[in-house]
Amino acid sequence: MNGVPHLQYILLAVLATLASACRASQDTSEPGPSSPSIVLILVDDMGYGDLSCYGQSRWKTPNLDRLAAAGVRLTDFYSAQAVCSASRAALLTGCYPNRLHIAGALGPRSKVGLHPDETTIAELCKARGYATAIYGKWHLGDAPNLLPTRQGFDEWCGIPYSNDMWPLHPDLVRLPPESDARKRGYPPLPLYENGAIIDPEITPDEQKGLTKLFTDRACAFIEKHSEHPFFVYVPFPMPHVPLFVSPQFEYTSGAGLYGDVIQEIDASVGRIVERIDSLGLGARTLIIFTSDNGPWLSYGNHAGTTGGLREGKGTSWEGGVRAPFVARWTGRLPAGKVIRTPAMTIDLLPTIAAFIGAEGDHAPRIDGSDLSRLLTDGADPSLDDRALAFYYNANDLEAVRMGQWKLVLPHQYRTLAGDAGKDGSPGPYKQVRSGLELYDLLTDPLESDDVADAHPEVLARFQPVLERFRADLGDDLTKRQGSGRREAGRSQPVEGTK
Repeated sequence: MNGVPHLQYILLAVLATLASACRASQDTSEPGPSSPSIVLILVDDMGYGDLSCYGQSRWKTPNLDRLAAAGVRLTDFYSAQAVCSASRAALLTGCYPNRLHIAGALGPRSKVGLHPDETTIAELCKARGYATAIYGKWHLGDAPNLLPTRQGFDEWCGIPYSNDMWPLHPDLVRLPPESDARKRGYPPLPLYENGAIIDPEITPDEQKGLTKLFTDRACAFIEKHSEHPFFVYVPFPMPHVPLFVSPQFEYTSGAGLYGDVIQEIDASVGRIVERIDSLGLGARTLIIFTSDNGPWLSYGNHAGTTGGLREGKGTSWEGGVRAPFVARWTGRLPAGKVIRTPAMTIDLLPTIAAFIGAEGDHAPRIDGSDLSRLLTDGADPSLDDRALAFYYNANDLEAVRMGQWKLVLPHQYRTLAGDAGKDGSPGPYKQVRSGLELYDLLTDPLESDDVADAHPEVLARFQPVLERFRADLGDDLTKRQGSGRREAGRSQPVEGTK
């Protein structure tokens, strides 16, 4: 960052790096000769309709469009839950987040996080001899024992939680400076290098440089490990509010600050892909791009677009959970293929496990399915009618998709109460209630025509599926406990502190 860190932070960073190197040196397994390197790029709160290849016309995303043209694009890809921490837990472990007791967006000094005993994609890859790194937002626990370097990553440079969890959050700056609520608000946002803080207070000007910083680090890591398989996870903090863009991309989109941010993300993806291709790694690298959930609609012109899908982040409607998904592996995935089979972030761990020869190396019980055949062949009939659950809050089963059908269960959800906000300030939400509703997403992806009354036979097919989810994972809405849930990780104090 721009400022000079205190000496103690530098020393801590050096010690943490040495510790990570020691752990890496203890792994003696070797990847197979055909094992691909993995680049997993996750953006924060990008809408389904924010890429040109998904219909966006207000700004341009040429690099992601080229990635899609050279690989596969999924039209019905989902986040397991439309909120930050829960979605990331699912992506990295292959489990529904409520199975792991991860819900919502964990705040600073959270008492819980991802349990160290859970197997992450990084740990799968590391056990096969891969170099592993994360550059960007973690958001699965900020206690020292819950940070990425305890979850299979050799290296980490990034922030521990969302970039709005700082003293300049709009809900705090509205308050009088001396108010107790403002004083009790978020602490400064830190930047980490491995397990140590190297910048204890990121400034707004420094936030402008985070996308470039994480892209630079990812490119350097790829070049450093170009002779050996690697897994690099790049969870950009953008375009989560507050929006920041580097000076190079200010006023370039003609569509306001949000468009500028998306174009910087697109250019950053282009830089990573160019680095892979310039090193001759295209045929040995699987690149995946997706979003953690849909757009935060209450922020108006600082939010993305759902492409017409219903509602947004924080709901189980399509606009909240459906996300763009693009993948390229030159010579292995078909170029320009559009796949309409439903899939979810829980599928990434078993899919990567299959591609690197690590099937069965994960936890004994996960929820995702292997997409390797779907991605390489463009179809996998075994996935066509499987059930995908959408939980929210602590453990509310709100909807299930099965094939072309989506059953929405009675629940409360948020929707805009009037106009959205503007220029970084959110508009208000109100709570409304759904009924028992059925949608044919093949003909009605906007969820505008409830056909429950016309299809009692489809409702009947869902009943045993609902029972299986409730028996295994529980459901607070029907007061079911579930027998298959596991404990979250718990924060542990650093030695010598209380």
